[in-house]
Amino acid sequence: MTLKKIAALLAIAGITTPALATNGMNMEGYGPVATGMGGASMAYDNGTAAVINNPATLGFMASGTSRLDIAVGGLHPNVKAKMAGMPEAKSGGDAYYMPAIGWAAKTGKLSYGVGLFSQGGMGTEYSASSFMALGSGKEVRSELGVGRVIAPLAYEVTPDLTIGGSLDFVWATLDLKMAATGAQLGGMVTGGNGAIYGAAGALGAAPWARIDFSDGSDFSGAATGSGFAGKVGFTYRVTKQVSIGAVYQSKTSMSDLETGSSGAAMTAAGGFADSGKIKVRDFEWPETYAIGVSFQATPQLQLVMDVKHIGWADVMKSFRMTYVSAGMGGSIDFALPQNWKDQTVLQLGATYMVTDQLALRAGYNGSKNPIPDSFLNALFPAIVKDHYTFGVGYALNKMADVNAAYVYAPKVTQTNSTTGVSNEHSQTNWQLMYSQRF
Repeated sequence: MTLKKIAALLAIAGITTPALATNGMNMEGYGPVATGMGGASMAYDNGTAAVINNPATLGFMASGTSRLDIAVGGLHPNVKAKMAGMPEAKSGGDAYYMPAIGWAAKTGKLSYGVGLFSQGGMGTEYSASSFMALGSGKEVRSELGVGRVIAPLAYEVTPDLTIGGSLDFVWATLDLKMAATGAQLGGMVTGGNGAIYGAAGALGAAPWARIDFSDGSDFSGAATGSGFAGKVGFTYRVTKQVSIGAVYQSKTSMSDLETGSSGAAMTAAGGFADSGKIKVRDFEWPETYAIGVSFQATPQLQLVMDVKHIGWADVMKSFRMTYVSAGMGGSIDFALPQNWKDQTVLQLGATYMVTDQLALRAGYNGSKNPIPDSFLNALFPAIVKDHYTFGVGYALNKMADVNAAYVYAPKVTQTNSTTGVSNEHSQTNWQLMYSQRF
């Protein structure tokens, strides 16, 4: 219950602010030190972002010390939807802000702490007058946010080998305002019962039909769920200059995302309207594993590389919902096929110490788009491929420093081969962090 209360408070504070993330739904990097170097984070000290990256890197801390990191990030996607013969629809979801905080300490050979991070998500907002609304006169939007409260533990087995792991409390919030033709909505139906199921069959000729659930807040969603996941990793100093590291992050085990009993609505052209409850079934965050290396080429120059695999195919086969009517009675099951592919992400980076106080960073993060053309949905266009990252760190004194990162993701264009709707998506992101050591 304590973790759930913390999670609720953080959701109010914006820790799960929905964002259109960039390795599928994952962020391209966690913490400005790693993000400035392409997101690579497996084999060197990158602060308390270790709790979401590789907990074993907490072992690089000096024994008898602790640190507090306070950070904020901004994501600024530029998303457009286009269809032949229609005015371009530009997403109004172009600024999302996410705080994060972490504390860690090392006593003897044992490192421990706690961290609170936004994992990622998706979000778009199209106006009521855009072609995406299909004449319904209401906006079309999606906002998915996923956050974690993470408790890590790392143990220095030998001076060179550290193993670590974490228990993660995970929660998700979702808003969805979706318009489709009656025929399209009918094509998503996989089953049901009662009066609402019978009434839905008459909507096939409707020019538009909608499923809507939203709490109107930028910091939470109408449908919520929670659960757990875990990580295990290691780091090993091969030489004084070379370290390697790896991590395995499990697939989450979460409850279904549910609204209140009247937190959702089904409407259609011609006056059809009903209120009820939405249950998003079997939503999970994928298993991930990564391996990386850090090379201290000179006293001033550090080079890093990670390879990460994200198992989207297992968790993004289909977006499944059940609508339970509070008005007519009965329920309808829907399934929106996704069929995402797994992603392999290459993360490269470098840090150059200009002086003892000033560090400059640069990197690259690249992967293939996980969404097949025929399953692209303009509400969820997580299609960005390449990221060029830059960072800077400055030591205010021996115990405090600030770090910042900036990311540019060039435009990617993709067209749904079935509907003819295309998306353009580019993005700029930033992170800023203050660190205090004790």
